[in-house]
Amino acid sequence: MPHLTVLPNNEFGADSTPTYLFDYAEEYRTNAPEAGRSWFRDARYGLAVRYGLHSLIGKGDQVQYIDKIPVQQYELLKNKFTAVNFDPVEIAECAIAGGFRYIDFCARGADGFCLFQSAYSEFSSATSPAQRDLVAEMASVCEYHGLGLCLHYSHGQDWRHPHAPNQDLGGPFARPNYPLPDPAYHIGVEHQLDVYLEFVSAQIQELLNSYGPIAAICLDGIAGPLYLSPEKFHCSDLYRLIRHLQPQVLVSYQQGLTGEEDFFAVNKTPPGLDAAKAEQGFVNIMMNKPLEIRDSLTPDAWGYHAELAGNHLNPDDVWKLLEKAAAFPANLTLNTNLMPDGSLDLEDINTIIAVGCKIEKHGFPRI
Repeated sequence: MPHLTVLPNNEFGADSTPTYLFDYAEEYRTNAPEAGRSWFRDARYGLAVRYGLHSLIGKGDQVQYIDKIPVQQYELLKNKFTAVNFDPVEIAECAIAGGFRYIDFCARGADGFCLFQSAYSEFSSATSPAQRDLVAEMASVCEYHGLGLCLHYSHGQDWRHPHAPNQDLGGPFARPNYPLPDPAYHIGVEHQLDVYLEFVSAQIQELLNSYGPIAAICLDGIAGPLYLSPEKFHCSDLYRLIRHLQPQVLVSYQQGLTGEEDFFAVNKTPPGLDAAKAEQGFVNIMMNKPLEIRDSLTPDAWGYHAELAGNHLNPDDVWKLLEKAAAFPANLTLNTNLMPDGSLDLEDINTIIAVGCKIEKHGFPRI
């Protein structure tokens, strides 16, 4: 796949409008941020794709945390990561047939494994036996097909980086609860949060400077900056950097961390007014901003779960989710977990195609 590069002054090519914004080209030329927001409000439906080392274990993307797998032991999984059947063209074509308008791809999860080539980490698909930059492949295919590419990135939680938040800075759930501190972690006076934040900033710059137009940066791990403070995590500075590099890019951080996000994203259903303030974020305060509801074709599971085979959502289940999202109104971003070899799950393909046929025939549920 050709490797797209962001050109100076956001010039993506002869026609500088990203393909996913072609219907908003005039607005993009005069107000790129607003064009991105207009597109997102109209998009309605996104396909999230979750894949990584955790897929090889088959117990979800939290397996390192839940099973308290030591860092060095978990790192050995990289030697088995081949992604032999990861096919970005098939993913994009499935998304289009399913009626999706964008793909949310997890570039780096809390385990620290990057699905892109990074100058700042050798813990990546590019240095695994796969020797592939999966973000580059997805970016190229999405741009070709006019799909928005949203990149999911774990910001406030990292179970590998020596200077990522420990429990004292990131709260009780920041790291796996090992019996003894993992030797990979710096603790006490040796710990420097700013070293980690500089690493994050550098990787975000790589993602926005090396892969062409990106529709959104979707940050994750909000518990860390909520526990310490958004200011000490330099979140506003990071948002400004993202928008400087690509003005049309939308920024989200789950339910909202500072209120400066372009849209808010929640799992399954928005928090009620009786929920804790941190859980509500800005969802119930800034209701003029777009909302995204995230759900998974594998119930309550992000990342491949072998034991849930045969128990995925069916087309009727997904249609009900679309109806629920329309009632708020909100976008629905529906997650599919790739198989250990990187292929799409046949259960999910069948459901996605069936729902896509219904959308083509009847349109989306009315807002």
